[in-house]
Amino acid sequence: MKKKQKICLIGGTFDPIHLGHTYIAQKCQRELGMDKVIFLPCKQSPHKLTKQNAPDLHRLEMCQLATTDFPWALVDDYDLTAPAPSYSWRTAEHMQKKHPDAELYWLMGTDQWDSIIQWNRAEYFATLLDFIVVTRGETPANIDKFHFTHIGGAHTASASVIRNAPYSPTSTAWLHPRVLEYIRKNNVY
Repeated sequence: MKKKQKICLIGGTFDPIHLGHTYIAQKCQRELGMDKVIFLPCKQSPHKLTKQNAPDLHRLEMCQLATTDFPWALVDDYDLTAPAPSYSWRTAEHMQKKHPDAELYWLMGTDQWDSIIQWNRAEYFATLLDFIVVTRGETPANIDKFHFTHIGGAHTASASVIRNAPYSPTSTAWLHPRVLEYIRKNNVY
């Protein structure tokens, strides 16, 4: 019997993608034996409607540049091209159809985990996959009918700091060199 592929999904605005995102993805891939980690830049998070994102094309390209060194990483534009709003359960359904023989996982931080029950169709979303919750040491709370694995990991990178001062020494240290070059060349921030 063929072993099921383990695929981890990481949704986010990636505005911009930084070394914190790829650090957590690497940690997840290594520690939990993921065959693939799929980065899913989203069009507009229903939880962040007041924030104006960089154009979709730039965020998608930066994700591709940041992940080219990882043979297990993929970037998928589903959330950018699907009809709004960008609900995670819709993405999970799409990924189930696209990878029918895979075990799917959704990677998130504790801030998302702590509010997941308020997400659109949260309990249905929980039937489609399992969760991986990344924390800075604390143990995530159990939520009835939501199955999760906890991994510890922290990175200081902040997308908002990068957006506000993209060429500061701190920001440039948090960006993959190809992403930094892309930001400069295209005047993204």
